[in-house]
Amino acid sequence: MPYNEEIAIRIRHAVALFPEEFTEKKMFGGVAFLYKGKMTVGPVKNDLMVRVVGTKMDVVLRQEHVRPMDFTGKAMKEFIFVSPEGFKTEEQLQNWIELGLEHAKSKL
Repeated sequence: MPYNEEIAIRIRHAVALFPEEFTEKKMFGGVAFLYKGKMTVGPVKNDLMVRVVGTKMDVVLRQEHVRPMDFTGKAMKEFIFVSPEGFKTEEQLQNWIELGLEHAKSKL
């Protein structure tokens, strides 16, 4: 399953301020961006995968262009997919990255 490299490039640019803290790892048929070893976001096909703090899942899932990450056919805990319409602008993408970063920091 190839992932959209343009999404990965946009994420790389957004996290460039933290070069030591962010790394990339191939997973879920895409590439995940990890903050201090904890997964935050990544492109999967044309969607954006985002880790979300559990207490925010209900609110986040009510947003437009968001659905549970059902990579295995079953919704995965604290994971969502955002369709391309939900991260068209850099501001939208940054908001999702910040949400993923919040999740990562909660696991440190």
